[in-house]
Amino acid sequence: MMARCMKRTALMLACAWLAGCASVPYQAPAMPLPPSYQEAPNSLQQDAIAPDWWRAYHDPALDTLLARIDVSNQSLLKSVALLNDARAQVDAARADYFPTIGAGASVTSTHLSANVLGHSRAGKTTPDYLLGLGASWEPDLFGRIGNNVDAARARLQASTDDVAAVRLALQAEAAIDYFGIRSLDREATLLDQTVAAYASVLQLVTNRYQGGIAAEGDVDQARAQWESARAQLADLTLARAQLLHALATLVGEPASTFTLPAAEAAPVDSHITLPVTPAAVPATLLQRRPDIAAAERRVAAANAQIGVARAAFFPTLMLNLNGGLESSGLAGWLTAPSRFWAVGPALAATVFDGGKREAGVASAHAQFDAAAADYRETVLKAVQDVEDNYAAVRLLQTEALRQQAAVDASNRALDQATHRYREGAAAYIEVNVVQAAMLTNARALEAVHRRQFAASVALFRALGGGWVPG
Repeated sequence: MMARCMKRTALMLACAWLAGCASVPYQAPAMPLPPSYQEAPNSLQQDAIAPDWWRAYHDPALDTLLARIDVSNQSLLKSVALLNDARAQVDAARADYFPTIGAGASVTSTHLSANVLGHSRAGKTTPDYLLGLGASWEPDLFGRIGNNVDAARARLQASTDDVAAVRLALQAEAAIDYFGIRSLDREATLLDQTVAAYASVLQLVTNRYQGGIAAEGDVDQARAQWESARAQLADLTLARAQLLHALATLVGEPASTFTLPAAEAAPVDSHITLPVTPAAVPATLLQRRPDIAAAERRVAAANAQIGVARAAFFPTLMLNLNGGLESSGLAGWLTAPSRFWAVGPALAATVFDGGKREAGVASAHAQFDAAAADYRETVLKAVQDVEDNYAAVRLLQTEALRQQAAVDASNRALDQATHRYREGAAAYIEVNVVQAAMLTNARALEAVHRRQFAASVALFRALGGGWVPG
């Protein structure tokens, strides 16, 4: 009895050791990061970002639009469907832990040829009534099933993170489009005012021409400038329409039915208010971005697949059980003599496969290396993304101040040139040039404001929005 127990213990220890040989310990790929962002404000304190980060802009219309993304955006719905598929794949992999049970019933008649020599049933027809039940179970001795489950579970976690990454990207894109539309509304207000001002100047020049004070060429220049401003307004209307159509698709509505009324636009030269720039350090980026988390989970899945490939070197143990009732007639079919059964283990191993298993392990290692490279590349691009947008937020603020000064100077120059022209102290060409410069500077200022909003939204996205690992 003691010897038998020792043999069983030794067998169990051997199986456990062999299973350990098949499994591969996992550790996330090392990715050294700098202690701080070069372009960020001088702060090592990390600011928490709310899950509904877009509310920091205090725009109810934007809040309403972004709420529709979860309900109607088709790209997000597709990622949710892929998440459900990954969840089903985990259930399928986990099912291998349990026995497979099948049942069958058949009624057949077999007639043997009468010309078969030496057969007791030659020339006779034999009916056969069969009701059977079979079960098979593969104990996970060497980790093949467990590693498959680990890989499927890691892919499920990656799909969960993918949904968050898609949602964040769509929210940021919609916010940028929305702020772009509002910026174009402000620019349209500027052009409307400019068209009206140019029409007034055209009337002034026409009156002076009819009074013999101005030249006909002055009228043509004033009319050309007026028509140019109207053409720019038409081009601006086209740009708004295209942004509006893109926003409609993001919120899951046909572009033909989606509308966004123009808001009461503030003057272009007014100061815009952006949320406070959130502070962060690179070390926290690995926990703040869902795309990084998804890439890391795919590395874990690739690592588990190495264990699956290694398990192919070990034998497969199957425990089989079959039983049921079989009879040549219905009369005695359900009686005890009709019973049959078979039970026993089966051990199978591949002796020679021409290097196929070695190639499988090498392929799994190569896929792990590729996934690790994707992970590191994702981290590097994320750091670049954050640095780019920290720099953009900071430098665009400086650019806006400089451009505002240019707009103020242009307005003063236009007032002076117009006054001199009315007094007959300057030619119209001077007014024409100053008007063009004023409009160019004002539109350039609004373009800077538009980029400021885009950089602010992009920074929230680059820092992971308000995502928290599940």
